[in-house]
Amino acid sequence: MNMALLVSDAMHFRVDYEINPYMRTEVQPDQAAAVVEHLSIVVAHRAAGRRIEYLPSSPECPDMVFTANAALVRGDRAVLGAPPPERKAEMPYFQDWLINHDFDVVEAPYAFSGQGDALACGDLLLAGYGQRTDRRMHAVLERELGYEVVPLRTVSPQWYDLDLAVAVIEPGRTLAYCPKAFDEPSRRRLSGLGMDLIEVDVEEASRFALNLISDGITVTMTKGAPKLAAALRAHALVVVELDTTELAKGGGGVRCTALTLDNPLPSRS
Repeated sequence: MNMALLVSDAMHFRVDYEINPYMRTEVQPDQAAAVVEHLSIVVAHRAAGRRIEYLPSSPECPDMVFTANAALVRGDRAVLGAPPPERKAEMPYFQDWLINHDFDVVEAPYAFSGQGDALACGDLLLAGYGQRTDRRMHAVLERELGYEVVPLRTVSPQWYDLDLAVAVIEPGRTLAYCPKAFDEPSRRRLSGLGMDLIEVDVEEASRFALNLISDGITVTMTKGAPKLAAALRAHALVVVELDTTELAKGGGGVRCTALTLDNPLPSRS
């Protein structure tokens, strides 16, 4: 898992609208610096042995660098994202790429933030709702991709996508999460999974600490979260910390910039 990733680029990254609490049109990213940040993430993925697929961004799509919202992929099947209206122009590009690479693409019938709100954890799917994803999508994801859905509700737009509030470190073994980002039933569901839970405080989580990519050996994450980085190293993981200052002005970090293409198919007993 997370050894094959679809990325775009930051060539057209800018803040044209405000669809999450981190975006302010009067605070524009330094485009050249954003391009360097994104390239550094890609270099880190390749250094970890991950295969990178690339889809060029389009000028009319300022958020296309955040490919995680494009879809949720499992095996050769993909459920396409259904993002806010401001990002609808991205979808045909992602849909065409997936079809041209032999994925069976299913369109989402309800609002769906793609992988941003749907984190694979073996045969489980940590599935967010309450902000950008309609809970009715959970049944669609179960039916189309064969996951057992664990519904998780975040408590405010600060956690507009689930991948800001929880991270899969080792499927079936370890998760990292911010308890204060979730309502009580969701915290109970996470505790009931029987996995090791690394707690992350609001201060680090709000700096995109949990917006990370882990393949179970190497964790690629943003700088500025020393407590989480130390906890991950204590789990014998290689931790690579990267600057995402400019990307954060669009409300995204490392996890947002990559769509996982190798989520495994259901295990067989």
